[in-house]
Amino acid sequence: MTAEEIVSLGKMGGSAMLGLAAVGSGLGAGVAAMAAVGAWKKCYAQNKIAPFMLVAFIGAPLSQTIYGFIVMRMINAAALAGAAYPSLLAAGVFGGLAMGISAWMQGKAGAACSDALAETGQGAANYFMAIGIIETVALFTLAFISQAIKV
Repeated sequence: MTAEEIVSLGKMGGSAMLGLAAVGSGLGAGVAAMAAVGAWKKCYAQNKIAPFMLVAFIGAPLSQTIYGFIVMRMINAAALAGAAYPSLLAAGVFGGLAMGISAWMQGKAGAACSDALAETGQGAANYFMAIGIIETVALFTLAFISQAIKV
């Protein structure tokens, strides 16, 4: 295998990281958006004020794409520095899955939060805490993988 092929295989880990994190963000934001639209519809049907705060529940899963981008750059730099490509590829695939699933579940939680907040008008702080705990999975993945790929 040539040096270029080895670097390319290492960079595939970075691509996997970003791609899988972004897929999770898309799924999570999509689920949360559908629920928010339904919650707003209920509010309009009942002549209640539709809470704008539901937009925050929709957007919460998007941060995992940013984290995936950060780790992708670290993986690519490690590939150029000569790190072993199998470990970089594994870090990208498994780290990307962890971040992507975190984003997806965050969106599902955001969907439940949207419904609850629109119906009761209460509990926003608690809902954001629940979403933040799910976010922690992605932050831990970012921190731990960045340590694992250092050369």
